[in-house]
Amino acid sequence: MRHRKHNHQLGVKTAHRSSLIANLSCSLIENGRIKTTIAKARALRPFIEKVITLAKKAHGADDAAQKVHFRRLAIARLRNKKAVAKLFDELVQQFENRNGGYTRIYKLALPRLGDAADMALIEFVEEASKKKAKKKKSSKKAAAEKKLDEEKAPSDKEMAKSPEESEKESIDSKDESSSKQPESIKEEGGSENDETEEKSAESENGDTVREDTTEEASEKIDSSGEASDSSKDADAKDEESSESKTKEEN
Repeated sequence: MRHRKHNHQLGVKTAHRSSLIANLSCSLIENGRIKTTIAKARALRPFIEKVITLAKKAHGADDAAQKVHFRRLAIARLRNKKAVAKLFDELVQQFENRNGGYTRIYKLALPRLGDAADMALIEFVEEASKKKAKKKKSSKKAAAEKKLDEEKAPSDKEMAKSPEESEKESIDSKDESSSKQPESIKEEGGSENDETEEKSAESENGDTVREDTTEEASEKIDSSGEASDSSKDADAKDEESSESKTKEEN
């Protein structure tokens, strides 16, 4: 019976379809991921996974003739020796521990411009064991964190001290603080006396400066008054001379 024999025809004839899928397979092997329509991606998946199975069989075979046989079958399907060499020599190692499901399809949200065909990404599934290792902290940061921990944590000697010794140390520290207080008070008192003496000296200097300024101002006033009197006398003499001249003319 010929049931389900017409899947993934892609609207083209057999020769066109086989070369199209072979070219898509070679592009996927070379790049690891390609963008195409969903229909082509679904047609490509079973084809490329069968070729990967041939590569796995050749990788696990002990007979050299069997390896050559599987490689020739792959070349007949892909029609590209470089792509087959890359698949059989390099990529086959990442599929050793995986039984099927070598590819993954992602549906894209935006359709293709022009015919609005639904687009998708198809790619190889990477090996599950290859995970990104966590970055180790740098030596400088680790050293700084250790120092902070050491500063925060109490030392062994402090932990080993008895409660009586700790009480004695606290009492000694209180006595030292009380003995330092009168010295500080004396220093404060001496500084206050010095400040009062400086203020009194400044006030005396200010008074002397004020007296000098008042004397200078009075001298200036006297000199200005004398100048005004002399100017008045000169004006009076000029008037008298002018009057005498007018009289003589008459």
